[in-house]
Amino acid sequence: NQNLTGYNLTGTTLTGANLAGATLTGANLTGANLTNQNLTGYNLTGAILSSANLTGATLTAANLSGANLTNQNLSGFNLSGANFTGANLTGATLTAANLTNANLSNQNLSGYDLTGANLTGANLTGANLTGAICPNGLYFPFGNCSA
Repeated sequence: NQNLTGYNLTGTTLTGANLAGATLTGANLTGANLTNQNLTGYNLTGAILSSANLTGATLTAANLSGANLTNQNLSGFNLSGANFTGANLTGATLTAANLTNANLSNQNLSGYDLTGANLTGANLTGANLTGAICPNGLYFPFGNCSA
């Protein structure tokens, strides 16, 4: 149970590291290598994950509120139950992502390509979906972006 709250882990390779129970609130993980890390249920509130390598990482039920996920490729990721309240998703890719029961309330998803994403039970209250491509491939409001 490492407390890494606010740590600067910029560029650190964490592949294979045992992070079980670690607290990563506010950690700077810019450019960190988190390949294949199991971050299920982790508290990543306010963490900076821009340019981090999340290939194969599991983020199911992760608390990503206030996290910086700028330009992250989350295409095909299992993000079910994840909390994105106040997260910065600018430039993030969410095509084919599993966002079942994810909290995307008040997110600016304007112009995002959500083709193939699973939004079943996702909280989209107050989300801006203007010009977004919904999972069925149609542009909002003609496509159904709410599940």
